[in-house]
Amino acid sequence: MKKLKIFWLSVALLSSTACHNLLDEDVRSQITDNHLNTATGFSEGVNAAYSFIRSFYGFNEHGTTVTVFGTDEFTNGFDGGLKSFNFYDFGLNPRNAVVIGLWNSLYIAINTCNAVITRAPIVEGIDENLKNIRVAEVRFLRAQYYFLLVQMFGPVHLSLTEVQGVETTATRSSVPEVYKVIIEDLQYALQYLPTTPSDYGRVTKPAAEHLLAKVYLTKAGSSAHEASDYANAATYAKNVIQNYNFQLLDDYIKVFEQGEGEKNAEVVWAVQNSKNLITAGQVGCCDGGNTLHSYFLMKYDDLPGMQRDTENGRPWARYRPTGYTLDLIFDRELDDRYEKIFKRVFYTNRPGTYTINGRQVTLALGDTALYITDREWTPEEISRANYNVWTPSRQNERVYPTLTKFLDPERADVQEMRGSRDYVLFRLAETHLIAAEALMMDGNKEEAVQHINIVRRRAAKKGANEAETLANKQAMEITADQLDIDFILDERSRELLGEMTRWFDLVRTGKLLERVKKHNPDAAGNIQPFHVLRPIPQEQIDRTDSEFPQNEGY
Repeated sequence: MKKLKIFWLSVALLSSTACHNLLDEDVRSQITDNHLNTATGFSEGVNAAYSFIRSFYGFNEHGTTVTVFGTDEFTNGFDGGLKSFNFYDFGLNPRNAVVIGLWNSLYIAINTCNAVITRAPIVEGIDENLKNIRVAEVRFLRAQYYFLLVQMFGPVHLSLTEVQGVETTATRSSVPEVYKVIIEDLQYALQYLPTTPSDYGRVTKPAAEHLLAKVYLTKAGSSAHEASDYANAATYAKNVIQNYNFQLLDDYIKVFEQGEGEKNAEVVWAVQNSKNLITAGQVGCCDGGNTLHSYFLMKYDDLPGMQRDTENGRPWARYRPTGYTLDLIFDRELDDRYEKIFKRVFYTNRPGTYTINGRQVTLALGDTALYITDREWTPEEISRANYNVWTPSRQNERVYPTLTKFLDPERADVQEMRGSRDYVLFRLAETHLIAAEALMMDGNKEEAVQHINIVRRRAAKKGANEAETLANKQAMEITADQLDIDFILDERSRELLGEMTRWFDLVRTGKLLERVKKHNPDAAGNIQPFHVLRPIPQEQIDRTDSEFPQNEGY
């Protein structure tokens, strides 16, 4: 199967809500205004509309900053300048570069989509059926971009036609109006999208149904809520589960296997990346490819016996697991997800003699250099170890268990930021969790539990024999009386940890303040009710000649 080739689109498409020039990007394809009206230009424009999905999911750290920081799952590591999103302090303000960058990027993306949709009727030389499919893809993408905007900012400006040149008039449409547009785009997409893609990475009908399920689930907890939202969410999620050929992989960690393993039966839709550094983007900090490999990694490379290498990764130490993540949510006896997604042992790659635990120790290549424990050790136990031991009480902003889902040992060299790993945006396990939440909220706990237990049985530890494995699977099951929104949120953490959903999950369920105050001590003191939305960029307000109000609290 071919892989979708993504171009960066550079035309006069920028609305007043998107002042950052695309020439700042590494433009590999200059698509002129007239060229977009041709069959070739139209196809390149469609592909360009896909490129912006990468700007949120892995192209730099902005997407993780607004979805991982400031939650119950992760607090800050020692490095980076974006900790205000974890601290909820004065740095989270309308002039914050992340807020501005995401706002501008998403509106550039939307205007790119609008250009393709607007020009489609006049494009000749392309089969009408194929044209309908491509427009459906772009309307799906526009829905996704607006979905991100409405979750982060609430009421936002709606622009559904191509803008050429400067526009200074903008208004904040209501949340119900924004959701209406999102759902209309996705309903259109459902009419024309195929069930399987012509090129791997293009969106499909099941991807649209998964997104619709999530949209309805989120809408149900917003000011746009309607009585049928949870039922609609459950219906679309169950369609994905029942009507296609997706299936959970037997081994949870295989979902994150790099290379050909990334194209597996659990993936509903993934954001494409490449080892081709020309298409990956610019060289340098946060400028291309999938950079998520760096952000969850502890600072291992300045510890005895260790130096930076491609296998262990480039440690930027942005996101550190909270006590909730490390100590509370995983049943270590039954659930194998903790052991499979966290790295706690590093092996010597810089041999030598070091002072370790008060004595001289010679470490050979491949010896254990450090061990991040999950319990306290006695002084006697530590003194016998020929490696550094970091017990829970010693762990800090530099040293902590490392989430491994996004590590990329296939990067070109030790300093290379541009990773080639695809970003799995929709997968079947989450579809089950969406169905479970929607069904529970709609009053059907018995059916909801079935979906929860499908996910939990897959996570059961393998036993010494089939009977023991079966017993573990049965022990992982829950009953309807155990199911509530907190259990679902805990299960989403166990299954989707770090996968850029958590801040949205907590806001959707009305649990952001409660859980952050309870589980994230670095954020607990400052978080306020208004933090369920992000600030509107001040430059957006300043350059609009009509009233464009700021979100409360900012």
